[in-house]
Formats: sequence, C-alpha cells, structure tokens
Amino acid sequence: MVLMDIRMPGMDGLTATRLLTAMDPPVRVLVLTTFRRDEYVFSALRGGASGFLLKDCEPQELVDAIRTVAGGEALLAPEITRRLIDAFATGAVGPRARPDGRLDALTGRERDVLREVARGLSNPEIAAALGIGRSTVKTHMNALLAKLSLRDRAQAIIFAYEVGLASPGGPGGPSARG
Repeated sequence: MVLMDIRMPGMDGLTATRLLTAMDPPVRVLVLTTFRRDEYVFSALRGGASGFLLKDCEPQELVDAIRTVAGGEALLAPEITRRLIDAFATGAVGPRARPDGRLDALTGRERDVLREVARGLSNPEIAAALGIGRSTVKTHMNALLAKLSLRDRAQAIIFAYEVGLASPGGPGGPSARG
C-alpha cells in the first residue's frame, strides 16, 4: 500500500498512481493531499486509487484510512464522497448511461446492492434498506466486484453511474437518500 500525494517532484501522484495500480499484483494507493480539486479526485479514482483523503483530517482518521485501504477496502473523505455523487448527479463528470454487458452477470440482488452503494450507503445501511444481513451484503458486494472486474466501492459507484444503474433523482441517485 502506498500513501500518495498529488504534487511531487519528478512525477505527479496521478501518474504514479496509474503506474502502481497497473503493476502485477496491483499496489493499493491512498491519496493524501491538500488539493480539493474535483479533477484530481476523479483522475485519482479513475487511475485506480482506492482512497482519497485530505491532509486536514484527524490523525486517527488517517490511521483508520490506511488500515481500511491496506485491508482491501475503499475510502473517500466524506466531503469528497458527497462531491463525487453530486458531480455524477449533475452530469459534470462521466458519460451518460453507457451500456455494459457485464451487468448481465449480476443477480437481481447484486444489482440492488450496487444501487445502494451508489447512493453512498455503508454495508450496515444497505443491510437495513434491503432487509438482509450484513454478511450477506458483504457477500453480494464481493461477488459484484469480481463479476464487474472492479477493485472497490469507489469504482463500483463510478460504474453504476456510468452505466445508468444509478441516476440523479432516480432509485440510485443521491436525492433518493433524502
């Protein structure tokens, strides 16, 4: 796992992230930066970063983020998550509903879980919303990530919006959360 900044001497962190996540096996990258610019966030996530955190976070938050990303999960600073969802909702980033045959591999329940992930819900919140156990949510999440060849929740959210499974104001859109 690598803790990465955006601006560095020699090579920028976005390029370094793409190179590291393309290795075999891929290296997990947590971006830690002072830069709140949306294009940095989107470029880092598209480049394979598993997390994005701002340097003004609390020390314990950083320690928890490192553990989360090193453990194979994704993590975004709450303000970044909200901005990412808002950007997709307003059409500021990402193409509109692009068909993707990989969706056909998902079960109905896996699609339900993906929609809830795109709403920004945690596993316990998804379990409550769908009336299933937390371990069942985790099982569905792992299965859909494998079937879609996605690394983590951040990529799953982007995928859901790109293929139209989640949409602004729709069942997977941010306004659905309330």
